[in-house]
Amino acid sequence: MAKLKGAIVVNTDRCKGCVLCVNACPQGVITLANRVNMRGYPYVEPTQMDKCTGCTSCAVVCPDGCITVYRKKVEE
Repeated sequence: MAKLKGAIVVNTDRCKGCVLCVNACPQGVITLANRVNMRGYPYVEPTQMDKCTGCTSCAVVCPDGCITVYRKKVEE
């Protein structure tokens, strides 16, 4: 049976660091970075990509549409 493997890409230039995606991620994949973007906002970044299932919870709650989610079927 195939398992879903996910990956997310964050547009760090548009991210305002609201951390809604951090709270929405059931796998704990996303964290707030210790750096700021060109607008002076701290931004989020994926840190544990091996846990990502591609559930899209992070992208759904992002008010600025900064997160793109990719999913791929992986054979076990």
